[in-house]
Amino acid sequence: MTVSGHGLRRDLDLLEALASAEAQRSGGLGVVRLASLTGREKSQVSRALKALALEGVVERDPDTLRYRMGRRLFSLVARSAEDRLVRAAEPVMHSLSADLEETSHLCVLRDREVLTLLSVSGHSFRVHEWEGRGVPADRTSAGRILLFDATPDELYVRFPGHPALPTLWATIRHARDEGFARVVEEFEPGLSGVSAPVRDFRGRVVAALNISAPDARIGSRLAAAGRRTIAAADVVSAHLGWEPEPPPGRMT
Repeated sequence: MTVSGHGLRRDLDLLEALASAEAQRSGGLGVVRLASLTGREKSQVSRALKALALEGVVERDPDTLRYRMGRRLFSLVARSAEDRLVRAAEPVMHSLSADLEETSHLCVLRDREVLTLLSVSGHSFRVHEWEGRGVPADRTSAGRILLFDATPDELYVRFPGHPALPTLWATIRHARDEGFARVVEEFEPGLSGVSAPVRDFRGRVVAALNISAPDARIGSRLAAAGRRTIAAADVVSAHLGWEPEPPPGRMT
């Protein structure tokens, strides 16, 4: 192995230590603890961490002097995850859109907005009108799906001063029970839609699969569209490593 290879392995050992449960619980790890975990000299660990911090791969808390994962690393991971998500979802969305003869959207949460990563028409081609656009999360079916994992306290933090948080919480709970969320002309007059959750290997909701169309065309079949969208979202989730829990009482 080359010297640079050794250096890379040692840096990866440090990053693995900073990703450990211990580091997450304590808000980071100091040089002494990292040296102990990786079996390296404190001076070596200190130099390596300073170099990684200069590149934004790790960050040092100025008060505790502990190191933690840096924003640049999280940004790289997020972009990689979104690329994998889009690649897994696109063929499924083509099938869903062709089946329902409506446009489907792949959406993620960005602060208080829903961002569309990918849109596919019912005629098997991409449409770019919505891609890259953000819309209010609280008024869309995709937003309610993307807030599935939120607690009431987290909603208050995310939507400070929102006049109808209890109502939003109630609609999220209803969507959980139904398995999909539906919106009838709440976001835009004449427009209705359904959304279902896409989950990662941990079971966390990482995206929403959405079908939107004029209410005159889809309003009478929202429930059927919701069930079909759930099935499609489950296929995407499976590609991301999600395995649904077996029904209660069933042997595995």
